[in-house]
Amino acid sequence: MRDVIDGGDQYKKTTPQELERFQNFVKCCPPFDIVIDGLNVAKTFPKARESQVLLHVVSQLAKQNLQLLVLGRKHMLTQHSRWRKDEMKKVQKQASCFFADNISADDPFLLYATLHSGNHCKFITKDLMRDHKACLHDAKTQRLFFKWQQGHQLAIINRLPGSKVTFQHIPSYDTVVQTTGDSWHIPYDEDLLERYSYEVPTKWLCLHRKT
Repeated sequence: MRDVIDGGDQYKKTTPQELERFQNFVKCCPPFDIVIDGLNVAKTFPKARESQVLLHVVSQLAKQNLQLLVLGRKHMLTQHSRWRKDEMKKVQKQASCFFADNISADDPFLLYATLHSGNHCKFITKDLMRDHKACLHDAKTQRLFFKWQQGHQLAIINRLPGSKVTFQHIPSYDTVVQTTGDSWHIPYDEDLLERYSYEVPTKWLCLHRKT
């Protein structure tokens, strides 16, 4: 997983000082249940104020008594028409927060915190993590990362600002061809449906051998 997080050279995405600061921050916190890509989530509803969207998502999750981590960038703390300080303070009261330099990439921090927290931890972003998969040197490891991603990545799927946040369902089974005796179960998409890499087919073709 080091290749996934570092991308070959982690200091292209952050600085040694910031990376150490983040690692110490994570070590001092209890394991997280959900790690949130704050900037990505805030842009879920383009017409809504970004700090308002982030606060809405965090508030809903906080009501479930989940241990939350919000990852963001320092410009999110500066008063702006898209970022209100009072709303960001409310976010910080309900979740642990780490704000990286504006030039830093969020993904390595997101993956590190999720992996460090354990297998129960999920992360929220619509980022496809293509750069990180590309850093893996063999197909087997890429498939392993892809499977891990499908089992841990949550994405917001509703499109109405202010409504209850709903997430893409994470199945408890592998979406691969499966066999039971003389039957085959094959996941598939209809009509060349386009979906994100962390999403999985929801339809199954079931074949049974005639006797």
